[in-house]
Amino acid sequence: MLGRVAGRFGRVEPRRRARAFVLGLLADLPRKNCWTIAEHAGDPSPDGMQHLLGRAVWDHDGVRDDVRAYVVEHLGDPGAVLVVDETGDLKKGTTTVGCSASTPAPQAGSRTPRSPSTCSPPPMPGTP
Repeated sequence: MLGRVAGRFGRVEPRRRARAFVLGLLADLPRKNCWTIAEHAGDPSPDGMQHLLGRAVWDHDGVRDDVRAYVVEHLGDPGAVLVVDETGDLKKGTTTVGCSASTPAPQAGSRTPRSPSTCSPPPMPGTP
């Protein structure tokens, strides 16, 4: 998979960092954030991972398309439908992401669910 997206990075540094990032996501880490993934990769700080995600130049859309094609190729089924339901991941508290000054903080004891998401796989080659 990583070889498939390698051409989407114009420089070797972000390509290597992306590889380390993906390996960190796949690792059995207790928490997955830029700090823990950077430590897993042997980096002294999360700066490189944050640079990759926020400022490095690479073809985000191309990587997305390559990953999508890979998943369809390996897991695709003409009758399949993918449903992503994130409503079970509830947020609590006033300092949780999404509870900023522009978003009213939840009442004490209440929980703010994420918006549910659904998506379906792309049509298989040769289908209308």
